[in-house]
Amino acid sequence: MNEIICPKCKQTFNIDEAGYADILKQVRDHQFEDELEKRLDLAAKEKENAIKLAEANLRNTLQEELLKKDREIIELKADNEIKLKDELSKKESELMDLRSKIENAELEKKLLVTEAVQKIEKERDELAGVLMTKEYEKELLQKNLEEKFNDQLRTKDAIIKMKDDEIALRKDMKMKLSTKMIGETLEQHCETEFNKLRATAFQNAHFEKDNDSKTGSKGDFIYREADQNGNEFISIMFEMKNEGDDTGSKKRNEDFFKELDKDRNEKGCEYAVLVTLLEADSELYNNGIVDVSYKYPKMYVVRPQFFIPIITLLRNAALNAAKYKAELALVKAQNIDVTNFEEKINAFKEGFARNYDLASRKFKEAIEGIDKTITQLQKTKDALLSSENNLRLANNKAEDLTIKKLTHGNPTMKAKFDELGKGED
Repeated sequence: MNEIICPKCKQTFNIDEAGYADILKQVRDHQFEDELEKRLDLAAKEKENAIKLAEANLRNTLQEELLKKDREIIELKADNEIKLKDELSKKESELMDLRSKIENAELEKKLLVTEAVQKIEKERDELAGVLMTKEYEKELLQKNLEEKFNDQLRTKDAIIKMKDDEIALRKDMKMKLSTKMIGETLEQHCETEFNKLRATAFQNAHFEKDNDSKTGSKGDFIYREADQNGNEFISIMFEMKNEGDDTGSKKRNEDFFKELDKDRNEKGCEYAVLVTLLEADSELYNNGIVDVSYKYPKMYVVRPQFFIPIITLLRNAALNAAKYKAELALVKAQNIDVTNFEEKINAFKEGFARNYDLASRKFKEAIEGIDKTITQLQKTKDALLSSENNLRLANNKAEDLTIKKLTHGNPTMKAKFDELGKGED
C-alpha cells in the first residue's frame, strides 16, 4: 500500500499498486495529450509563419516584377511617343517644305504663262501693225498702178501708130513661127527678165527649167529660195503659155490649171503661177495678178509684165511667214517646257504620295507592334495575378487542415485518439 496526498484537498489516502499504475497511466496519457497539443500548436504556428513568410516573399517578388514591368512599359511608351513625335514633326516639316515648293512652282507656272500670253499679245499687235502696213502698201501700189495706167492712157494716142507697126511686125513674125517657138519666146522673155535681177534681188534663189519628166509631165520653170541656214521657205512652179493669132483652136487659161496643179504637187512646190498671153481680150487677166485659189490652191495667173512682181510678192510673204513660223515654234517650245514642268510636278506629287503612304503604313505597323507588346505584358501581369490567387487558395486549404482530417483513414492515430477520449471519460 502507498499513501497519496491530494494536491487540491490535501487529504491522504492509501492506494495499492494496481490503482497506482492506473493513476500513473492517466498521468502519462494526460502528459502525452498535452505534449501532442503543444507540438501540434507549434507545428501549426510554424506552418502559418512559413506560409505568411512565403506569401510575403512571393508578394514582394510579384510587386517588384510588376513595378519593373510597369517601368519598362512606361519607358517604352515614352520612347515610342518621343520617336513618334519626332517622326511626325519631321514629316510635317517635309510636308510644309513640299507645299511651299508646290506653291512656288504654281507661281512660276502662272508667271511663265502670263509672260507667254503677253509675248503672244505683243506679237499679235506687231502682226496687226505689219498687216496694216501691208494694206497701206497695197493701197499705195494700187494707186501707183492706177496712175501708171492713167499715164499710159494719156500717152495711148501718141503710141498707137508705133503699136500698130509693131503689131504688124509681130504678125509677120508669128506667121513664120510654130506654136512651140512662140511659147519658147515667152519663156526666154521671162528668163531674161529674171536674170536681170538675179545678182541683186535673188542671190540665194534658183530659177531653172523643169527638165524632170519622170512623172509624165513637167512645167516650164521652177523657182526655189532658201534662207541663210539652208531652209527652203518658198518654191514656185511656172508655166508659160502663148499662141499665134492665126491658131485655129483658141485655148483658155483655165484649160491649163489642172495640169499645172499636178506638176506643182509632183515637184513639191508651194505655189503655181501661169504666165500667159492667152485670152488677150479678157479684162480679168488684163487687170493684174489674178488669184485662182478658189479652184486650185495657191495658184495665180499673171501677164508677162507681172512676172517679177508676183515673185517679189510671194517671196516677201513667205519671208514674213517663215519669221512668224519660227516665233510660233519658239512659243510652242515654251508651252512644251511648261507642260514638261507640270508633268514633273505631277510625278513629284505621285512619288511623295506613295512615300507618304508607305511611311503611314510603317507607322501603323509600329503602333500595332506596341499594342501587341502591351497586350503580351498584360497577359504576363494577369498570369502573375492568377498565381497569387492560387497561393491564396493554397493558404486557405492549409488553414482548413485539422487533426481529424490528418488522421482520417489512419487506424493507428484513430486508436490513439479513441484511447485519449476514453481516458477523459
